[in-house]
Amino acid sequence: MEKRIAVLPGDGVGKEVSRGAVSILRAVGELYGHKFQFLYGDIGGGAIDEFGTPLPQQTIDLCKASDAVLLGAVGGPKWDMLPGHLRPEKGLLKIRKDLGLYGNVRPVQYYSSISGVSPLRKEVIEGADMVVVRELTGGLYFGKPSERTMKKGEASVVDTLFYQKKEIERVIRYAFKLASSRRGKVTSVDKANVLESSRMWRETAEEVAKDFPQVQLEHMLVDNAAMQLIKNPRQFDVIVTENMFGDILSDEASVLTGSLGMLPSASVSVDGPYLYEPIHGSAPDIAGQNTANPIAMILSAAMMLRMSFGMEEEAEAVENAVIQVLDAGSRTRDIADFGNVPVTTEEMVEEIKAVLLDHEAICNIMSAYA
Repeated sequence: MEKRIAVLPGDGVGKEVSRGAVSILRAVGELYGHKFQFLYGDIGGGAIDEFGTPLPQQTIDLCKASDAVLLGAVGGPKWDMLPGHLRPEKGLLKIRKDLGLYGNVRPVQYYSSISGVSPLRKEVIEGADMVVVRELTGGLYFGKPSERTMKKGEASVVDTLFYQKKEIERVIRYAFKLASSRRGKVTSVDKANVLESSRMWRETAEEVAKDFPQVQLEHMLVDNAAMQLIKNPRQFDVIVTENMFGDILSDEASVLTGSLGMLPSASVSVDGPYLYEPIHGSAPDIAGQNTANPIAMILSAAMMLRMSFGMEEEAEAVENAVIQVLDAGSRTRDIADFGNVPVTTEEMVEEIKAVLLDHEAICNIMSAYA
């Protein structure tokens, strides 16, 4: 099978982890007889430096002509003082709009081998397995007007939370379909006791639920959801919520496993290419040091194999290789606890690739960390 993959390394550690994911995908191609063509584009701060915009048109065209998109990370202190429309993060918002990426899917999975680095006790986090589905194209991040004004010497600011009902219905329906293939529970998160937009969100969830009688629907206010993620994360199967709430809650949920460097994500569209990226940022403080955790990016590539290419066996092979390497004791700095000697980004990639290509390689890794 031949596939075109747009690779947007972006800024900071995005370059390093993207390189690792491409290396793993090349190994998958070698192992299973696939041909992956990697086409590179610019986004974020590097694109600002080169083209004067965080998302050049040629990058958009490249993505639309590809079967899937791999994105590293964007941003850094170098560009923090730029005006709002030139910030690297604007590139992310624009690519979501231009590719019609309406929902972000973030699986949060417990890994027993690194339970020691979770901020929660093992008996609380053990067995947690959830997916956060976040609406991506509406809400406060895109509503107009969004501006500052000055009248009679008084400064004021407005951000607008705007949704069309069809945008809400679309992402909630996706969450129900996902829950149908999992444990059959959807937790819809809102602030319906205060916000009119949340009341529409809750009403729409009730309407969609009628088409999925096999799926349990519960409603939860966002402040309670933030608390319940810490108190009892195992209660959740699929969480679905609007853009800003999803941004905050999915980052909170991701840390439960011990590190942002462990969690992948996929952004889905109606008829265009899906975009896959780790949930972590560009981490400028460690960029170029070869210490970043590449696992979130590698697992994002595994999601791409499954969701965009229908390569279930290949995706499972990558995921199992990650688990085996972690079980053997290999750790990057962010997930190393007492007694672990951290490996580099490149070493972690090579160990995962070795297990993927040769299952006997795990014996060598285990002996190295024994």
